[in-house]
Amino acid sequence: GDVGTITKAGTAIADCLSKLTGLTYQIEVGTNFAASIEAMGSGKAQFGFLNTFSVLLAEAKYQVVPVLVSLRSFKGKLENFYQGQFIANNTSGVKTIADLKGKTFCFVDPNSTSGYIIPHIVLKANGIDPDKDLKASQNAGSHDNVAIAVYKGDCDAGSTFVDVRTDSKAVTAAYPDILDKVSQFFLTDNIPNDGLQHIKGLDPKIVDATVNGLLFISGDAGGKAMLKSLYSYNALVKIEPTFYDAFNALLVKAGVDPAS
Repeated sequence: GDVGTITKAGTAIADCLSKLTGLTYQIEVGTNFAASIEAMGSGKAQFGFLNTFSVLLAEAKYQVVPVLVSLRSFKGKLENFYQGQFIANNTSGVKTIADLKGKTFCFVDPNSTSGYIIPHIVLKANGIDPDKDLKASQNAGSHDNVAIAVYKGDCDAGSTFVDVRTDSKAVTAAYPDILDKVSQFFLTDNIPNDGLQHIKGLDPKIVDATVNGLLFISGDAGGKAMLKSLYSYNALVKIEPTFYDAFNALLVKAGVDPAS
Protein backbone atom coordinates (compact mmCIF):
# COMPACT_ATOMS: atom_id res chain seq x y z
CA GLY A 1 0.00 0.00 0.00
CA ASP A 2 0.87 3.67 0.04
CA VAL A 3 3.33 4.42 2.86
CA GLY A 4 1.92 7.88 3.55
CA THR A 5 -1.64 6.61 3.82
CA ILE A 6 -0.63 3.70 6.08
CA THR A 7 1.44 5.97 8.32
CA LYS A 8 -1.36 8.52 8.71
CA ALA A 9 -4.02 5.91 9.47
CA GLY A 10 -1.68 3.90 11.67
CA THR A 11 -0.75 6.95 13.72
CA ALA A 12 -4.42 7.80 14.25
CA ILE A 13 -5.10 4.23 15.41
CA ALA A 14 -2.04 4.29 17.70
CA ASP A 15 -3.21 7.55 19.29
CA CYS A 16 -6.68 6.11 19.81
CA LEU A 17 -5.25 2.90 21.32
CA SER A 18 -3.11 4.97 23.68
CA LYS A 19 -6.17 6.81 24.98
CA LEU A 20 -8.10 3.54 25.36
CA THR A 21 -5.36 1.51 27.07
CA GLY A 22 -2.96 3.95 28.73
CA LEU A 23 -0.13 2.31 26.78
CA THR A 24 2.11 4.07 24.28
CA TYR A 25 2.24 2.82 20.69
CA GLN A 26 4.79 3.72 18.03
CA ILE A 27 4.01 3.06 14.37
CA GLU A 28 6.64 1.80 11.93
CA VAL A 29 6.06 0.99 8.25
CA GLY A 30 8.41 -1.71 6.99
CA THR A 31 10.35 -1.12 3.78
CA ASN A 32 9.20 -4.58 2.65
CA PHE A 33 7.49 -7.68 4.03
CA ALA A 34 10.77 -9.28 5.15
CA ALA A 35 11.73 -6.19 7.18
CA SER A 36 8.46 -6.36 9.09
CA ILE A 37 8.97 -10.06 9.86
CA GLU A 38 12.49 -9.43 11.13
CA ALA A 39 11.31 -6.50 13.26
CA MET A 40 9.01 -8.91 15.09
CA GLY A 41 11.65 -11.65 15.18
CA SER A 42 14.13 -9.32 16.87
CA GLY A 43 11.53 -7.98 19.31
CA LYS A 44 11.75 -4.45 17.91
CA ALA A 45 8.05 -4.73 17.03
CA GLN A 46 5.74 -6.49 19.47
CA PHE A 47 2.73 -6.44 17.14
CA GLY A 48 2.45 -6.61 13.38
CA PHE A 49 -0.10 -6.33 10.61
CA LEU A 50 1.63 -8.93 8.42
CA ASN A 51 0.32 -10.12 5.08
CA THR A 52 -0.80 -13.76 4.91
CA PHE A 53 2.39 -15.44 3.67
CA SER A 54 4.49 -13.33 6.02
CA VAL A 55 2.34 -14.62 8.90
CA LEU A 56 3.23 -18.18 7.88
CA LEU A 57 6.93 -17.33 7.62
CA ALA A 58 6.92 -15.52 10.97
CA GLU A 59 5.05 -18.39 12.63
CA ALA A 60 7.60 -20.89 11.34
CA LYS A 61 10.68 -18.78 12.10
CA TYR A 62 9.73 -16.87 15.24
CA GLN A 63 6.51 -18.47 16.55
CA VAL A 64 4.49 -15.26 16.27
CA VAL A 65 0.86 -15.64 17.34
CA PRO A 66 -2.10 -14.58 15.13
CA VAL A 67 -4.84 -12.95 17.25
CA LEU A 68 -7.07 -10.96 14.88
CA VAL A 69 -8.08 -11.38 11.25
CA SER A 70 -9.49 -8.68 9.02
CA LEU A 71 -12.89 -8.77 7.37
CA ARG A 72 -13.32 -7.15 3.97
CA SER A 73 -16.26 -6.79 1.63
CA PHE A 74 -16.13 -9.64 -0.88
CA LYS A 75 -18.97 -10.20 -3.34
CA GLY A 76 -21.37 -8.25 -1.14
CA LYS A 77 -20.46 -9.97 2.16
CA LEU A 78 -17.87 -9.43 4.87
CA GLU A 79 -15.41 -12.33 4.63
CA ASN A 80 -12.13 -13.36 6.27
CA PHE A 81 -10.67 -14.40 2.93
CA TYR A 82 -9.91 -12.86 -0.45
CA GLN A 83 -8.66 -13.88 -3.89
CA GLY A 84 -5.73 -13.01 -6.10
CA GLN A 85 -6.01 -12.05 -9.73
CA PHE A 86 -3.96 -11.92 -12.92
CA ILE A 87 -4.37 -8.73 -14.92
CA ALA A 88 -3.15 -7.73 -18.38
CA ASN A 89 -2.87 -4.64 -20.52
CA ASN A 90 -5.56 -4.87 -23.19
CA THR A 91 -2.98 -4.26 -25.93
CA SER A 92 -0.77 -7.16 -24.78
CA GLY A 93 -2.81 -9.97 -26.34
CA VAL A 94 -2.82 -11.83 -23.01
CA LYS A 95 -6.19 -13.41 -22.25
CA THR A 96 -5.20 -16.74 -20.66
CA ILE A 97 -2.35 -18.15 -18.56
CA ALA A 98 -0.98 -19.87 -21.67
CA ASP A 99 -0.67 -16.48 -23.40
CA LEU A 100 1.94 -15.42 -20.84
CA LYS A 101 4.73 -17.34 -22.58
CA GLY A 102 7.20 -14.83 -23.96
CA LYS A 103 5.53 -11.89 -22.16
CA THR A 104 6.72 -9.54 -19.44
CA PHE A 105 5.20 -9.98 -15.97
CA CYS A 106 5.07 -7.93 -12.77
CA PHE A 107 4.95 -9.58 -9.34
CA VAL A 108 4.63 -7.68 -6.06
CA ASP A 109 7.26 -8.97 -3.61
CA PRO A 110 8.72 -12.44 -2.92
CA ASN A 111 6.71 -12.62 0.32
CA SER A 112 3.43 -11.44 -1.19
CA THR A 113 0.75 -14.14 -1.03
CA SER A 114 -1.48 -13.05 -3.92
CA GLY A 115 1.25 -11.08 -5.68
CA TYR A 116 3.98 -13.74 -5.85
CA ILE A 117 3.55 -17.05 -3.95
CA ILE A 118 0.16 -18.12 -5.32
CA PRO A 119 0.88 -16.79 -8.85
CA HIS A 120 4.03 -18.92 -9.02
CA ILE A 121 2.02 -21.99 -8.03
CA VAL A 122 -0.66 -21.14 -10.63
CA LEU A 123 1.88 -20.57 -13.40
CA LYS A 124 3.67 -23.85 -12.75
CA ALA A 125 0.38 -25.75 -12.47
CA ASN A 126 -0.50 -24.41 -15.93
CA GLY A 127 2.80 -25.34 -17.55
CA ILE A 128 4.50 -21.94 -17.31
CA ASP A 129 7.96 -21.81 -15.72
CA PRO A 130 8.28 -18.23 -14.37
CA ASP A 131 12.08 -18.40 -14.66
CA LYS A 132 12.22 -19.71 -18.23
CA ASP A 133 8.97 -19.05 -20.09
CA LEU A 134 8.46 -15.36 -19.34
CA LYS A 135 10.33 -12.83 -21.46
CA ALA A 136 11.12 -10.91 -18.28
CA SER A 137 9.71 -10.41 -14.79
CA GLN A 138 10.15 -7.92 -11.98
CA ASN A 139 9.01 -7.30 -8.42
CA ALA A 140 7.19 -3.97 -8.43
CA GLY A 141 7.09 -3.71 -4.63
CA SER A 142 3.35 -3.16 -4.13
CA HIS A 143 0.00 -4.13 -5.61
CA ASP A 144 -0.55 -0.51 -6.68
CA ASN A 145 2.78 -0.51 -8.52
CA VAL A 146 1.88 -3.72 -10.39
CA ALA A 147 -1.44 -2.28 -11.55
CA ILE A 148 0.23 0.96 -12.66
CA ALA A 149 3.02 -0.90 -14.51
CA VAL A 150 0.47 -3.01 -16.39
CA TYR A 151 -1.60 0.10 -17.15
CA LYS A 152 1.44 1.88 -18.58
CA GLY A 153 2.56 -1.16 -20.54
CA ASP A 154 5.80 -1.56 -18.58
CA CYS A 155 4.60 -5.12 -17.97
CA ASP A 156 2.24 -7.06 -20.23
CA ALA A 157 0.60 -8.67 -17.21
CA GLY A 158 0.85 -8.95 -13.45
CA SER A 159 -0.59 -10.41 -10.26
CA THR A 160 -2.39 -8.54 -7.45
CA PHE A 161 -5.19 -8.91 -4.93
CA VAL A 162 -8.80 -8.60 -6.13
CA ASP A 163 -9.36 -5.89 -7.10
CA VAL A 164 -6.60 -3.34 -6.88
CA ARG A 165 -8.05 -1.62 -9.97
CA THR A 166 -11.08 -0.44 -8.00
CA ASP A 167 -10.10 -0.71 -4.31
CA SER A 168 -6.89 1.33 -4.34
CA LYS A 169 -7.63 5.04 -4.04
CA ALA A 170 -4.13 5.88 -5.28
CA VAL A 171 -4.69 3.87 -8.46
CA THR A 172 -8.22 5.04 -9.22
CA ALA A 173 -7.36 8.68 -8.54
CA ALA A 174 -4.33 8.70 -10.84
CA TYR A 175 -5.69 6.37 -13.52
CA PRO A 176 -9.50 6.64 -13.59
CA ASP A 177 -9.67 4.76 -16.92
CA ILE A 178 -7.73 1.73 -15.69
CA LEU A 179 -10.73 -0.60 -16.12
CA ASP A 180 -10.81 0.36 -19.80
CA LYS A 181 -7.13 -0.46 -20.33
CA VAL A 182 -6.42 -3.30 -17.89
CA SER A 183 -8.47 -6.52 -17.72
CA GLN A 184 -8.64 -9.38 -15.22
CA PHE A 185 -8.16 -12.78 -16.86
CA PHE A 186 -7.64 -15.23 -13.97
CA LEU A 187 -8.84 -15.57 -10.35
CA THR A 188 -7.13 -17.68 -7.69
CA ASP A 189 -8.75 -19.83 -5.03
CA ASN A 190 -9.59 -18.27 -1.65
CA ILE A 191 -6.72 -16.94 0.50
CA PRO A 192 -7.09 -16.21 4.25
CA ASN A 193 -7.01 -12.51 5.07
CA ASP A 194 -4.23 -10.70 6.90
CA GLY A 195 -4.68 -9.31 10.41
CA LEU A 196 -2.86 -8.69 13.70
CA GLN A 197 -0.15 -10.85 15.25
CA HIS A 198 2.04 -10.54 18.36
CA ILE A 199 5.44 -11.92 19.28
CA LYS A 200 5.91 -15.04 21.37
CA GLY A 201 6.04 -14.47 25.13
CA LEU A 202 4.48 -11.00 25.13
CA ASP A 203 2.78 -10.03 28.41
CA PRO A 204 -0.83 -11.31 28.15
CA LYS A 205 -2.10 -8.08 29.74
CA ILE A 206 -0.56 -6.04 26.91
CA VAL A 207 -1.97 -8.46 24.35
CA ASP A 208 -5.47 -8.28 25.84
CA ALA A 209 -5.42 -4.49 26.13
CA THR A 210 -4.28 -4.07 22.52
CA VAL A 211 -6.67 -6.65 21.08
CA ASN A 212 -9.65 -5.32 23.02
CA GLY A 213 -8.72 -1.76 22.06
CA LEU A 214 -8.61 -2.66 18.37
CA LEU A 215 -11.92 -4.53 18.64
CA PHE A 216 -13.46 -1.43 20.23
CA ILE A 217 -12.09 0.71 17.38
CA SER A 218 -13.44 -1.85 14.90
CA GLY A 219 -16.95 -1.36 16.29
CA ASP A 220 -16.83 2.45 16.31
CA ALA A 221 -17.86 4.55 13.30
CA GLY A 222 -14.75 6.73 13.42
CA GLY A 223 -12.59 3.72 14.13
CA LYS A 224 -13.99 1.90 11.12
CA ALA A 225 -12.95 4.80 8.92
CA MET A 226 -9.39 4.59 10.25
CA LEU A 227 -9.19 0.83 9.67
CA LYS A 228 -10.62 1.24 6.18
CA SER A 229 -7.92 3.77 5.38
CA LEU A 230 -5.18 1.60 6.90
CA TYR A 231 -5.56 -1.62 4.88
CA SER A 232 -9.14 -1.54 3.56
CA TYR A 233 -10.31 -3.36 6.69
CA ASN A 234 -14.07 -3.35 7.25
CA ALA A 235 -13.64 -4.95 10.67
CA LEU A 236 -11.36 -7.06 12.85
CA VAL A 237 -12.39 -10.26 14.65
CA LYS A 238 -10.66 -12.66 17.05
CA ILE A 239 -9.18 -15.91 15.76
CA GLU A 240 -7.48 -18.97 17.18
CA PRO A 241 -3.69 -19.24 16.75
CA THR A 242 -4.34 -22.17 14.38
CA PHE A 243 -6.31 -20.01 11.90
CA TYR A 244 -3.71 -20.25 9.10
CA ASP A 245 -2.76 -23.91 9.59
CA ALA A 246 -5.01 -25.31 6.83
CA PHE A 247 -3.75 -22.79 4.27
CA ASN A 248 -0.16 -23.53 5.30
CA ALA A 249 -0.82 -27.23 4.67
CA LEU A 250 -2.18 -26.45 1.19
CA LEU A 251 0.96 -24.49 0.32
CA VAL A 252 3.20 -27.30 1.55
CA LYS A 253 1.23 -29.76 -0.58
CA ALA A 254 1.76 -27.46 -3.58
CA GLY A 255 5.50 -27.48 -2.99
CA VAL A 256 5.89 -24.19 -1.09
CA ASP A 257 6.91 -24.76 2.54
CA PRO A 258 7.05 -21.44 4.44
CA ALA A 259 9.30 -23.04 7.04
CA SER A 260 12.05 -23.58 4.44
